[in-house]
Amino acid sequence: MSSTVLPRTGPAPALRGRLGAGFSPVPHRYHLYLAAGCPRSEQVAEALSRLGLADSVATTVLGADPEDPDGAESPGHSALRLAYEAAGHHFDGPLAVPALCDTWSGRVVSNHTPGILDDLRLLAAHPAFRTDRPTPPRQAPEQTP
Repeated sequence: MSSTVLPRTGPAPALRGRLGAGFSPVPHRYHLYLAAGCPRSEQVAEALSRLGLADSVATTVLGADPEDPDGAESPGHSALRLAYEAAGHHFDGPLAVPALCDTWSGRVVSNHTPGILDDLRLLAAHPAFRTDRPTPPRQAPEQTP
């Protein structure tokens, strides 16, 4: 008996992964893809700045046209497409933004704006992302007579 795979007829499901188990809060591990002129992307960009994460979470702002002037897919759109394909086998849905991607696994963690905002708040509260921590004082080496 052979099985047939039918094309998906409904909309692609939102990717709603969360930071935590499997996605540890490590500086420079995550990358955000945003779109120019997109209200949700602007909301995420504002939160990123307000929370002081701009130096710890990389961002790419995608233009409206996924192709460069030569007709090839732009590097940002191409990288985002690869992240979506890594998130789901034969992903055939739209490349929705904002998208939070894990650079270690190369896949999209989430494209759900409220979840991304919660994850940014989690990162900002994590000790590894705190830039206002005082540097621990160095101890002088013990001197022996």
